[in-house]
Amino acid sequence: MLGNLQIILPVFILIGAGYLATRQKLFTAEQVDAVMKFAQGFALPCLLFSAVAKLDIEASFQPQLLISFYAGNTTVFILGALIARYIFKRRPGAAVAVGFSGMFANTVLLGLPIIERAYGPESLQPVYAIIAVHVPYCYLIGITTMEVARAGGQSLGKTLMRIFKEIFSNSLTIGLLLGFIVNLSGITLPSFIWSPIQMMVSAAIPIALFSLGGVLVRYKLADRIGETIVVLGLKLFIHPGIAYILATQVFDMSFELTRAAVLAAAMAPGVNVYLFANIYDRAKGTAANAVLLGTITSLFSVSLWLYILEIFF
Repeated sequence: MLGNLQIILPVFILIGAGYLATRQKLFTAEQVDAVMKFAQGFALPCLLFSAVAKLDIEASFQPQLLISFYAGNTTVFILGALIARYIFKRRPGAAVAVGFSGMFANTVLLGLPIIERAYGPESLQPVYAIIAVHVPYCYLIGITTMEVARAGGQSLGKTLMRIFKEIFSNSLTIGLLLGFIVNLSGITLPSFIWSPIQMMVSAAIPIALFSLGGVLVRYKLADRIGETIVVLGLKLFIHPGIAYILATQVFDMSFELTRAAVLAAAMAPGVNVYLFANIYDRAKGTAANAVLLGTITSLFSVSLWLYILEIFF
């Protein structure tokens, strides 16, 4: 268990360094925004483009892998929304935002560096398959449910346009799509194109983690702590638990695919949960709590899942 903590601790030290630098005014809010924009708008899309362009699609896109992850993902969304609606007495729109807070995992900023440190670069292929579906699927479910649930929801046409806009204006999605185009078309890019892309790739994760720490300074603990604890319980334990049971008891998947499904599911809520809550002005306090507390507590919960994978697989 301690060894697993040491594997992932450097990732959280980078996040903590960004947090402290921003907290101590050594890194301004404007600088945080600029660096995060560079990371999310350019460096991380290059990373995903490079990975998908070279991905063995047939080997990585296994239906059992995607079902194991997304069955848990969807279950957590439904449970979170129902608990918020009927136990915490939230209005329908706010309940959907609470469910979304437990649905959207930080698979890129946390998942990639942690899984790579634990199992090596070759372990990331099935993780990229999960990431390729993550943004489109989560926004499709979240936006559609929100528009159905909230009073005065948009028409079907406008709802579809919002879904399309949120998915295809996302720079990470664009990087993924371009990677698929190169992969499936068989295009061979010259070395003078690949070299600058790889330079961007090498900068992507450390810069993104540092700036994530700076972003977390903005999130203050709000009320609804009980609701937040439920969200994090669903996200950090129930989601990976469902993925583990499906992977091992239903599909009898290989260790390589099982660890990808379980660890991707075990990642803390990503910043997108707050962006989603902010779009609709619903449950923003719970979303902020989930991002801040989830990132902190995932240091220990991910260590636990690494330990479980070691002793039970």
